[in-house]
This record gives sequence, structure tokens and C-alpha cells, in this order.
Amino acid sequence: MNEPLKPKDHAEAVALFRAQVLGPLLCIDVGKRELAMRLRELSTRRYMPPGAKSTRTFAPSTLQRWYYRYRAKGLAGLRPQSRRTGHAQALTAEQRDLILAIRAEHPSASVPLILRTLIAEGRVESGQVTAAAVRRLLSDHGLDRRTLARSGKRERRRWQADRPGRLWHADVCHGPPLVVDERKVPLRIHAILDDASRYVVAIAARSTEREVDMLELMLEALRQHGKPDGLYVDNGSTYRGEALSTACGRLGIGLVHGTPYHPQGRGKMERFWGTLRGGCLNFLGERSTLHEVQVRLLAFLDAHYHHAPHAGLMGKSPGAVWATRPRISLPENKLHDALIVRARRQVRNDGTVSVGGIDWEVADGWLAGRTVVVARTLADLDLPPWIEHEDERRQLRVLDPKANARRPRKAHRAKRGLDVVDFDPNRIRVAQITGKRGLR
Repeated sequence: MNEPLKPKDHAEAVALFRAQVLGPLLCIDVGKRELAMRLRELSTRRYMPPGAKSTRTFAPSTLQRWYYRYRAKGLAGLRPQSRRTGHAQALTAEQRDLILAIRAEHPSASVPLILRTLIAEGRVESGQVTAAAVRRLLSDHGLDRRTLARSGKRERRRWQADRPGRLWHADVCHGPPLVVDERKVPLRIHAILDDASRYVVAIAARSTEREVDMLELMLEALRQHGKPDGLYVDNGSTYRGEALSTACGRLGIGLVHGTPYHPQGRGKMERFWGTLRGGCLNFLGERSTLHEVQVRLLAFLDAHYHHAPHAGLMGKSPGAVWATRPRISLPENKLHDALIVRARRQVRNDGTVSVGGIDWEVADGWLAGRTVVVARTLADLDLPPWIEHEDERRQLRVLDPKANARRPRKAHRAKRGLDVVDFDPNRIRVAQITGKRGLR
């Protein structure tokens, strides 16, 4: 089944988008004052909501409401709800969007000037809304003059998660090419690093850097160590797909993408790559296989890196700091649910459907010829897919024509009432002549 992992519907897509916006806040515990400061900083950024054609900002109050809903209900709390309250309710949604767009394009334009222009153009009726209501509307969306004046300033500080297991970094390193069967094979090292302890929770040697490679490594780390609160990644295509964002959102993991063209935020991973190159990658040699590289990577971590003192940890080793973490277990069924992919397929007239290049058959014959939703989990591709119909799972089984040939057929329903009469006029007349009564 080649369909990508993606949100089930638009509501889940919106919830995942909001969780990604809040990503930096979901990885740390902050007080009210620091939370307000971080919300104001996030409100200055522009985002592209699902289905939108242009970017927009979100007010600190909106981000705060999302934050507390996520803390209370998880991803379900971020699903869109009907909005019936807010500022400038005398205006239509189109009028409010127009005012926000004007301020975004003309930050120096005053509210009275915007209103006068709209009234003169017939876009807003005179007296329909007050200037104070428009100011509150702009403030809610981070477009007030004070916020806009601060948006150009950027403060950079060293940061670190408050405990091991809180935040993981994921990245890819390009190693020296290998020679396998007299041809060169690229070497890509995928790794996931814990922020507070610098412990490597998972590492893999691959020849590609696709999203599926990242998902497989993430699954290995989650099964072995439980789940983190957040995952910090760069903006490469490996980490920008819907599969990773959907899985993280469903598991309650905040996905944080680093700011483009600011590699300083990737300092911890870059330092690890430097250590790995100096202690392992530079001494591999060309005549190595991916399996041999994997063995040497694990040996380097277990024998050296995890037990060596680390300057960033005040001389402690990554392994010693990692051992103090509170482990958040993750049930296998939750992993399966988080990695469910769905696609619409038509059941053939013989009751079969193709999934992943294999023909499967449905147990319910009445589904033949219908278009149904077929689902399976990427967490275990050995599990058979199923059909989701009317909130029920109807399991599929691999088509076995030989077994079907030996399967006994169901007997026809017994005839009742008038149907039991096998009408034969000639036989009835013979019975009457011979004096025999009744029908056989």
C-alpha cells in the first residue's frame, strides 16, 4: 500500500497544524510570564494553515487557547470548533480578513485611516464598528503597532531541555561513499539525539535519506525508550512530509522545525556528527557494507561515546545523565493507531481488492463492487489491512483460490409456504387417477 500517511480529515489536519505551531512550547514547562513572552514571539511568525492560499499570523490569545486545550485534551483539543465570540463581531468574516490583510501590507497605517478608507470605498458602513474594536482585533492577531515594532528584533540564547527524554533531535549525516559489488553506494547516517543528555537513542546506516527511513528509526526509538515530548528537526524534505507530522501529532509529540538559515539551533547535532566523524566514520574504509557500518556505529556508541565525559554536561557522560530520565511508556496499539494510512479502493466483483501488490478478499460479499476505505498500519506491515465501513473494521484476508475451491458452499435457504409446492400438473392428475393423495 503506497499511499502516504496523512491526516484522516480536514479537522485532524488543522489540529496537527496547530500542534506544529505550538511545537516549541510543548517541549518545555514554562511559567505564566515566560509563556506569555513565548506566545508573543510565536505570534510574530507567519504560518500557512491547511487549505489556505496565503500565510497569516495568530494572536497570542489564540495561541494561548490552543496551548491550554492541548494540555487538557491532547490533539483532540486542537480540532477546530465553531467560533461565535471575538472582537469586531459587527464586521463580517470577509471584512475582518480585509482589515488584517491591510495592516499586514501597511504596518504603519493607523486604524482611523484604515476605517476611513474602507468607508469611503463602501467596504464598511459608517458607524458599523468602532476604532477600539478594530484595535483589539489587530492586537489579537499580533498586528498591533507595538508587536510589529518588536518583530524585527531577535534575541539568541543558549538553551537546553530541562530533563532527559523531554526533547529529541533528529538529523542525517553524509558519510564517505562505500564500494559494494564494485559500485559506489552513498552512506547516510540517520540519528536521534536526546537534547538534555546528548544520548543517542537510535542510529542507522542507510543509503538513502527518505521520510520512510526516518519513520523506521523513530519507531525503533519509541519502542525501546518510550516517547519524548518534542522532536526537533531541520527543514529538509526528510522531515517535512505529512507522515512524520501526522504520526507526531497523533502520539502527542510536538514537532519543531528549526528556523531556516539559522544553523546555530542545530549545534548539539553538529557537535555529535563531529565526534562521530573523528571517532568512527573517518576510519571506515571504502570496502565496507551497510551492515558492517551499522555494527561499528553501535560499537562506537556503546564502548566510547555514551560513557565518555561530555563538556556540555559539565563532565558527566551521556549514558549517566540518560539513566536519570523518567520513561514514558508507549503501548504498541497506540503506535499502530498513530501510523494508520488510509486510501479509497474499489472492491472487485469477485470480492477482492489489491493492497500493496497483493490481492485480498473480503468476508462480506455484499461489499463487492463498492468503493470502500482500506486502512493498514505502517507500524507492522505483516498485519493484514482492513476495511473501515460504518465505524467498523472488517478484516481482509489473503486471497487463496485453492482454499476457496475446497470451501463448502452454503445450502440454499429452505423453501417455505407456497414455495414448497413443486407444481407439476401432470403429476397431480396421475396422483388423482391412482388414488394417491398429497404431493411428493
